[in-house]
Amino acid sequence: MRSFLRIVSAERLKMSGSWVWLLVLVSPLISLPIGALADLQQDGIITWQVLLSVMSTVHALLFLPVLSGIFAALICRSEHSDGGWKQLLALPVTRSSVYLAKYVMVMLLLAAVQLLFFAALLGIGLYRGAEGAVPWPLLATSIFGGWFACLPLAALQLAVSQGWSSFGAPLALNVSFTIPNILIANSATYGPYYPWVQPMLAMSPFGEERVGAFNLPVESLMIVVSGSLILFLAAGLFFFWRKAV
Repeated sequence: MRSFLRIVSAERLKMSGSWVWLLVLVSPLISLPIGALADLQQDGIITWQVLLSVMSTVHALLFLPVLSGIFAALICRSEHSDGGWKQLLALPVTRSSVYLAKYVMVMLLLAAVQLLFFAALLGIGLYRGAEGAVPWPLLATSIFGGWFACLPLAALQLAVSQGWSSFGAPLALNVSFTIPNILIANSATYGPYYPWVQPMLAMSPFGEERVGAFNLPVESLMIVVSGSLILFLAAGLFFFWRKAV
């Protein structure tokens, strides 16, 4: 366990020297004007549910899936150059520890994005005088659900990034699969099983009237996400074990 934590710490130090921390700020900052310009309800007030729905749509529809791919590609970038994988795996560490440490680092970065988005949502809600007390359970469920729904997508992106030496190819693939999100989300048949749309489904307020894949109960969505996580993480580990360096 101590060895694994050292690997995670090493990954953190490696990422701290890059511009990845600026990417963590992008989506929360963009969500601020979206929340500030959100339409009021007919009675002239705005609710926390409306703010959450409006601000999380673009955040979870576009930025979370894309950022998961960018973080995964960045964390493997240095190893793809100058024989980095050979040097890393020559150290007294297991391949499983290396792979899981990289995966944990990706999820920590996504957690930072979610926490900053949470702060942006609270700030806009208080600034605009959102009706009622802060619905902590609703907001916490949405923020954690969006992060949890990124688990299988991050595992899939990491598997692709460690397998392809090109930095741009995994990103291009990720963006091409992110673009159809809005169409697939409206499909109750395919939406729940599409990893790129799962963060948006998980972050949507479950108290609202929902259609398509949005009508899926949160428990069922989490079961699908958990199954996808096991599949993608196991597949990524398997191919990493067989990776020639």
